[in-house]
Amino acid sequence: MPAKRPAKKTFTPSARGPLNGVRVVDLSRLVAGNVLTLQLADFGAEVIKIEPPEGDTLRSWRVKGVETAWKVYSRNKKSVGLDLRSNAGRAIVRELAKTAAILVESFRPGVMEDMGLSPAELHAINPKLVIVRISGWGQDGRYRHKPGFGTLIEGYSGFASMNGFADREPVLPPMYLADCMAALNGYGAVMVALREVEMNGGNGQVLDLPLFDPLFSMLGPQAANHKLTGEVKVRTGSRSTNAAPRNVYQTKDGSWVCLSASTQGMAMRVLDKIGRPELKEDPRFATNIERVRNGVELDRIIGEFVGARDLAENLRYFDEAGVTIGPVYDISQIVQDDYVLERESLIEIDDDDMGEIPTHPVVPRMSGTPGALKSAAPKVGEHNEALLKPMLGAAEYDRLCASGAISNGRTAGTKK
Repeated sequence: MPAKRPAKKTFTPSARGPLNGVRVVDLSRLVAGNVLTLQLADFGAEVIKIEPPEGDTLRSWRVKGVETAWKVYSRNKKSVGLDLRSNAGRAIVRELAKTAAILVESFRPGVMEDMGLSPAELHAINPKLVIVRISGWGQDGRYRHKPGFGTLIEGYSGFASMNGFADREPVLPPMYLADCMAALNGYGAVMVALREVEMNGGNGQVLDLPLFDPLFSMLGPQAANHKLTGEVKVRTGSRSTNAAPRNVYQTKDGSWVCLSASTQGMAMRVLDKIGRPELKEDPRFATNIERVRNGVELDRIIGEFVGARDLAENLRYFDEAGVTIGPVYDISQIVQDDYVLERESLIEIDDDDMGEIPTHPVVPRMSGTPGALKSAAPKVGEHNEALLKPMLGAAEYDRLCASGAISNGRTAGTKK
């Protein structure tokens, strides 16, 4: 049987979105800034990605020579190659900022000031500009100058200490959790700040967006729980400390399912459907508090039932019983799943290196003003001429290209 293929989507360069007319100057690098501006670009904003001559660092994250992370996170954007070590490169940023609604940067605190691109200087030329400053630890505080990669934040924030099993080491997430949390948090904040400018007549402002704050806020009531109990949350693997049963269980054929019963009614249904209705009256399992306390034994009982049946049989049986259960998939299964394909949660778009690259569509789906796929991720400096030549004039543009202040990624000129 041939492999199932995601729906093929074509680019529509003329598509309009709800953020049409919003210009974004993106000075960020790596994941957080690129994910934030991807959301803006997907909904119609003109995102001008400012890249150094060698390109955004994200381009170096390659799989078999292909810039997969760049291609996924930088669609719908334009690229301008500038040497920001040069006075001319920084001057071009100031010119672009004059007509921008949003500027995003992710330099270490103080670098923008050293380049003459501080918020005060930018607001002097464009008082309405919304400036997003992404860093590891924020623009103030004792750690402001420390390196701010997401890994450090995932450890420092308390997340890793809660993740994993009690008898094993803390576990860092295997994806860009801190960066993506900051990106989505920042995206919402940008929309709030933009509304203040456009609807309330306010001025632009600075959004201080460290990776730490969004991830720490995601831990929710942990600080309050600690104050009440004096206890530190122990790593419990996939078992919840709030509701039971909730875990992953291995099936007879070696697959895994995840099961959650966060309400009293669902927990009672699970006990019925595994053929143990008498446990509903057992003091160890009659209430949620006691089920959590006796989670190891409860998981053993459920695990025996699940382990006697293969994946398909478990899914069919529990689905018919109205129990919240699902398979634990890896990416090879996700890309072939009928639900994912029929919902077009995975699509394919044209790509120079791969022919087609599988990726996510515009998220979320909006009924009245949906986002659109307008263009593939750009090459370094692909839009130099279209954006900068009219602004600078032909002679000045050519001069700055020759000097290396403007770069197409293939050559780096001398510093001026």
